Order: sequence, then structure tokens, then C-alpha cells
Amino acid sequence: MISLFIGRLIVLCAKRAYSVIALFMLLAGLSVWASMTHLGVTTDTDKMLSDKLEWKKRSDMMGALFPQKSNLLVAVIKADLPEEGRATARALAAKLSADHEHFNYVRLPDDDPYLNRNGLMFLDPKSLSKVLDDTVTAQPFLGSLAADPSARGLFDSLGLIAEGVKRGQAGLGGFQTALNGFADNLQAAAEGHPTPLSWQQLLAGNLSDLAGRYQYVVTQPKLDYGSFQPGGAATDAMRAATKDLEFVRSGNAQVFMTGEVKIDDEEFATVADGMVAGLLGSLVLVTVWLTLAVHTWRVIIPIVVTLITGLLLTTGFAALAVGTLNLISVAFAILFVGIAVDFAIQFSVRFLGQHPKLSGEGGLEEALFVTGEETGHQILVAALATAAGFLAFTPTAFLGVAELGLIAGVGMMVAFLCTIILLPALLRIFRPSVAHPRSGYLFMKPVDHLIRKWRKPLLAVFAVVALIGAVLIPGLKFDGDPLHTKNPNSEGMKTLHLLIANPISSPYSAEYLAPSLDAAKAMADKASKLPGVHDAMWLGSYVPDNQDTKLALIQDAAEILLPSLVVPDVKPAPDAAAVKASAGAAATALGGILEQLPPQDPLRRIQAALAKLSTAPDALALQANDALVRFLPMQLDSLKTMLNAQPVSIKDIPEVIRRDYLLPDGRALVEIHPSGLMSSTDALHRFVETVQPLSPEMAGSAVDIVESAKTIVGAFRTAAISAIVMIAIILLVALRKILDMGLVLAPLLLSALMTVILIDAVPETLNFANIIALPLLLGVGVSFNIYFVMNWRAGVQFPLASPTARAVLFSALTTGTAFGSLALSHHPGTASMGRLLLLSLGCTLVATLVFVPALLPKRPIDQE
Repeated sequence: MISLFIGRLIVLCAKRAYSVIALFMLLAGLSVWASMTHLGVTTDTDKMLSDKLEWKKRSDMMGALFPQKSNLLVAVIKADLPEEGRATARALAAKLSADHEHFNYVRLPDDDPYLNRNGLMFLDPKSLSKVLDDTVTAQPFLGSLAADPSARGLFDSLGLIAEGVKRGQAGLGGFQTALNGFADNLQAAAEGHPTPLSWQQLLAGNLSDLAGRYQYVVTQPKLDYGSFQPGGAATDAMRAATKDLEFVRSGNAQVFMTGEVKIDDEEFATVADGMVAGLLGSLVLVTVWLTLAVHTWRVIIPIVVTLITGLLLTTGFAALAVGTLNLISVAFAILFVGIAVDFAIQFSVRFLGQHPKLSGEGGLEEALFVTGEETGHQILVAALATAAGFLAFTPTAFLGVAELGLIAGVGMMVAFLCTIILLPALLRIFRPSVAHPRSGYLFMKPVDHLIRKWRKPLLAVFAVVALIGAVLIPGLKFDGDPLHTKNPNSEGMKTLHLLIANPISSPYSAEYLAPSLDAAKAMADKASKLPGVHDAMWLGSYVPDNQDTKLALIQDAAEILLPSLVVPDVKPAPDAAAVKASAGAAATALGGILEQLPPQDPLRRIQAALAKLSTAPDALALQANDALVRFLPMQLDSLKTMLNAQPVSIKDIPEVIRRDYLLPDGRALVEIHPSGLMSSTDALHRFVETVQPLSPEMAGSAVDIVESAKTIVGAFRTAAISAIVMIAIILLVALRKILDMGLVLAPLLLSALMTVILIDAVPETLNFANIIALPLLLGVGVSFNIYFVMNWRAGVQFPLASPTARAVLFSALTTGTAFGSLALSHHPGTASMGRLLLLSLGCTLVATLVFVPALLPKRPIDQE
């Protein structure tokens, strides 16, 4: 009954071809208008999962309570010297702080006055004692430099060292590293290549490395979520600001950008990279496949117009039903084209293979009617089953795929209507000839015979394959880390990898919101003792411990050092003659003690360099003066500040730090950082499994990644089961036999299990991007299998030689071409999606073209 109705509807649409086409063009135009005015795309990944999930509620709550920690754009400064890095960071922060158009706030997290003043107190007593002892030993040297912070004062101090060596009173054993560093700089200056001297490294030695290799400028840019790159304007502003920085221009410092905003923006740029070329290549190949499938442009153009119209209508529905697409639901176009082209090719190949009795207009209408009777109900069942498979994802907590399922599900019915209404009208206009003798592949008849002959061994092999796939399912791993789907060669990701080894700057952490500071301290103490935990930071972490002991050491050193460091009248800067005269005097003094020095003593190199510098041109002498003492005043000021340290408590912590850990209502944050690299899924899961037992309220990026993976896997498991059940019901209603239903579902399950084997063998990790292969596998698999089973019910004897097999093959080639263009993407997530789609499509094709013919029960009309 339904077949007859569809056949008559097709003939009616063909007779009213121009009216039908005009109606669809009107609807397509309205869809374009709706898409342009109501459809948007959000790059906000927080919208991908339901905010009703408990862990998502905690994550969203943390983001709302500490908004200053979200949506960050970070400048990472790598400099030759720590002072150059600090100066570059301060200059950049000053520029960006004045840019209120692009930035909400700008911070220097490692350059806070509170931290600078109390820096010595954060050392352990043993390290503190050593650095203070070394500094006190250098007191005469430092006092001379404080009174004359120039190359002249520096060279005069070297003369004092020579006098000390002569008298046997200079113990230089602990200063060899510093003297070697100074000798390198002085030699370079004497040879005409003066380079800045790091007084931080010279005086602090290895302790200067505790601050890390990089300086940070942390910003929160103003975002435009209506753009594909919401932080693009702020990123451009930051990049422009860096170009004029002194040490960036000189090449002594480099500024890299990273952060959530930068990485997310780059993701879209990476996806777009090469997309136009890939799209054009795909269109060329699709045209080739369509030409081979239907042989004539009189059918190719109607198919393409039908696809484009259906896609426009589906996009219009998306605009009205969803409004804003997310990073996954934008893939509905791929799914639509991949399956809708199958409907159109199936119809067209069957149409071209008809042999109408009439000729002319009557023959064309007769061919359309018979094609509608033969294939209309098959395409309808395929569309309903495919739509049911997609719609099964709609109720899940994974909103990205839920929206995709809704749009693609409705899109399947749109594709069906376009195939039986618009396509016949277009065929009526373009008037292709029918009765093509090669609508199927007659040379495949021997293969059909072979499959029937070896039916049982083939089924046994597929049974073993299915068993292997079933065994491998528990071993499948889902990588929920979104960083792993991004381009590792982008600036944001390369910069992030520089920081990821440091637990403090790593993007992975767990967070706990304690009801009070006391509870935060208790949680931090407990967490810090766990294996795999590097530290647990809370507000009290910014209060040094053992203050009495440390302050006593600092005050003892201050009594000796400060009188010589605080100089009321500093000598004016020297001229070139004074610099050269001082260099000559120091060279003479050191020359008198050379016989007392070991052969490799750095003072020998220093003496030679001073002697050479004493006769250097005036310009070089002044350049050497600037290079050698450029950062000396900064270091002396820092030392004086730290020697004036006073007792501190939580109340003394500045607001800019306090607000990151303490809320106005008294609740306090604890940040738990993992030890070791968290770049692997297993390591991340182990860390989360370690800290989650501390409290069910644990949150943070590491917890979010692990919990989102669980949510997504659970959503797909539920949706897959629901989809199979819904497809089974539709098939049972349509086919009215449990056996026939099983003949459609069995190859579907087999193709899924074969895909599992390939995922394990390649290997290919499941992630946010490529997991949409599952709904596509259901859609394409159901369509292909239904055609073969319904042909078998209709008495078709040689399935592989039939027009259906030809249509399935070219449908697969056309769909595979689109997926292939994705697999060649520069974006790892998109490329993995393309690869997995190709793998699943290949498995579906094997199941349809080999397993189904072997599985179909023998009928009296079948030949072995």
C-alpha cells in the first residue's frame, strides 16, 4: 500500500515539476534567511555537556565564584637573563593594563610586592642560611657596588679582591661559579660584544632557578562568542604590544601566547587550514563517483541540487530548533550529505535501470512510478531507522551530540522527502534516458555464487571476528582530554608544553572548596601527603613557615649588610676615561697575584679582559659599562627589600592573591597539583582516583576531564542501546518478521565490532571529535542493509550483481571521499574523525557486501 502511494506521489510531483521546484526553492530561500538571521556557532566548549550533571554543576560553580581564573590569555616570556624576562613582563603588563578595550584585567602572578618582599622566607632554613652566609661574605664587594653601581665600582671591587688574595684573606672557593659567569661577560665586552650581566644569577646562583625559566603575564580578554575566534582581537592587541618591547626587539626575549582563549581560537584556524583545498578536491571526486554511478549530467545535476536543497532545509530547521550550533553539532552537514546522497543514488540508479513499455513522457513517468514502487518504501524504512538512530542521542547529557542527533534525525526525513518529491521533478525537467543496460554489475554473479557456496565457512569467520571485537570492547579507551585533539604545532599548544612539566603551571589540577580556612588547611595537609600529589595550595601557602627562625637569620644578615647597602650619596655615572682607568688599575692589581692563582682560576681570564678593556675605544668602554651594571641597581634594591622582611600572617596577603583562594563568605579554595606529567589518560585517571576519595565535592580541570569522559561514554552507551532498540522496532513494524529484522541488525552489529578491532589495531583513540562515527555507522549501516534485505524479500537473486549493490558502492565512495578530506585535515581531532569514519564505513561496506549475502537464508529460487 505504501509502495503504491509513494509511486503515485512521485508521478504527481513529476507532472507538477515546475510548481514543486518553485516550492522547494521558496523553502530553501526561507531556510537561508533563517540561517543568516537565527543561526549562530559557539566556540564555548562549556556548552557541550548538560549543566544538570553534578560534576558540571560544581565546575560551573567554581567558574562563577572565581571568574578571574577562566578564559585566560597568557603571555609566556622566555629571556636570556631572568632580569630581561622580568623587565619584558613588566613592560608588557603596563601596556596591556592601559588597553581597556580588549582586556578585563592584567596580572603579573610572580611579580607581586608581597612575594618579592618575603621571597627569602619561602626558602627552607638550610637554603636560606647558605644564601645569607654567601651574601654576608660578599659584603665588602656589595658595599662598594652600592656606593658606585657602575663598571668603575665593579672594577674597583675586583682590585679589593686582589688585595685580599695577596694577604691570604679572600676565600673564593664558594664564588667560582659567579666569577666564571662574570669572566664570560667581561671577555665578551673586551672583544667588542658586550652582553648584559645577570646579577640575579651571579649573586643567587642555583637559587635563581627556583623561580622557573619563564615570566608570565596573565590576562582575561574580552571575548566575542559570535566570532569563530572570540579572543582574536585581544590576541592581536597583545601581539602588537610585544613588538615594541626592548628585549623583544633585540632578540634577548621571546613572547609566546597560550591559555584557554588562545588554544580555542587556534583550533578553528587549524580546522579551516586547508579546508578549501580539501573541499574542492572532495567535490571533484564526488563528481567523478556520481558520473561513474549514473553516467549522465542529466542525473548528476538533479542529485546535486536535491542534496543542496535538502541541506539548506535542514540548516533552516537547525536555525529554528537549536539556534546556536556547538563544535560537534556543526558536523550535521557531513552526516546529512553522507547519507542523503545514498538515498538519491539508490533512487537514480534504480530509475536508470527501468525498462518502461511506453516511450517519451509516458515512459519517463512509468519509470519513475516503478522506481517509486520498488525503492520508495525501502528508502522510507532506511530514513525512519536512520532518523531513529540519530534521535536516540537527543535525550543524552552530551549536548553536543544531542543537538547533532536532533538535527541529523530530522534531516533524514528531509532527505527522504527531497528524494521522492524534488528529485523526480528535477528528473522530469532534465529528461535523462532510461533502460541503461549496465545498471548493475553482471560480472559479480560468480562472486554471488562463490559466497553462497562458501556460506557457512564465511559466517564462521565473521563469527570469530565478531567474538574478537566483543572481547576487545572493554579495552577501548576514551581520551577525554580536549588538549589531545588540538594541533600540537600551534603556538598555544607548543607554549603549553613548555609549562606542562611544572606542576604549578600545568593545566591539570583538582580543586576543593572548603567551608572555612581551617577546613582548607586540613584538606591541604591531607592532600599533600597522598602519592602522586606535588602540592596542595591554599591561602595559607602564601604565609612562610618557621618565621621566627628565618627572620632571626635574615635580621642577623641585615645588620651586617644594610649599613653598606643603604648609601645616601651614590657616585655619579663614570665617563669612558674613568671606566678604562678603573679597568687598568684592576688589571694591574690582579696581575700581581697571578702566580698565586691556579691555572684555571677565572680571575686569570678577568685580568686579561680588564687589561684589554683598559685600552678599548671609548664607545666600547661605555657599552661595557651599560651591559655589566644594567641590572645591578634592580638586584641591590631587591636584596634591600628582602632584608627588611617582617612577620606576616594570612591577613597580610594582598587582595589580588587573596581573591584567588578566599570568598567573601569565608569559603576557601584548595588547589591540588599532580606530580609528574599528566599527558597520558592513565596518569590523569590515577591522579583523579587518588584525590576524589578526599571529598565527593572535588572539582577542577583534571576532574572535569575524567568525569566528562565518563559522561560521554555513558551517553553513547545509552544512546547506542536506545538506537538499536528503536531501529529494531521500526524494522519489525516495517518488515513484520523477526528474522528479517535480525538480518538487518546482525550486519550492523558486526560492522561495529569490526570497527572496534580496527580501532585497537591501528590504533585509534576515541575522543570528543571522532566519536560521532558511531551515529554515522548506525545511519549508513542501516540504510545499506535494509536495501539488500528488502531486495531479498522481493526475490532478487544476485545481490552483488544488482543495481542496489552498484548504488551502495558509489554511495560509499561518495561518502568516503568526504570523510577522506577530513582525514587529511591539519587538525588532529578532525583528522581522527575522518580516519575513524573511513574505518567504520569500510567495515560497514564489508558487512553489507560480503556478510549480508552470506547471511541471507537460501530460497528455492536461489542457485548454489
